[in-house]
Amino acid sequence: MLEEWQTSWKNGDTGRKIYDIMPSVSLRPTNWIREDVIFFSQHGPFPAYLKRFHLSDSDCCSCGGIGTALHYATECILTVSWHMRKPAPNFEQEWLKRVANNLVSRHKIHGIVKFISENRDLFRPL
Repeated sequence: MLEEWQTSWKNGDTGRKIYDIMPSVSLRPTNWIREDVIFFSQHGPFPAYLKRFHLSDSDCCSCGGIGTALHYATECILTVSWHMRKPAPNFEQEWLKRVANNLVSRHKIHGIVKFISENRDLFRPL
């Protein structure tokens, strides 16, 4: 059953952002909370996600940048209290894996997602 699940996960066409972080299936729980799932799946209050699903007309953050999860974690002036060093574009996937496995970084992610969720009007494009 695990082999079948692994094959399905490896060859699937959904959940690729999570697959890139966790390529192997496991019966052990991940200990991720809601904010982790929102950030790493990039399905949440991010303008880039909302535009992709036609829930917003713009993918821009009110600061002028493109409102992606990475933007809020590394460069948005509205979330500077939780910033981490921005990865080079070719190391973005490795950066996400390291953040997912680092408790301090995950606490920063929790703060970012909670702040955006509680202050959605602040993040809408002007």
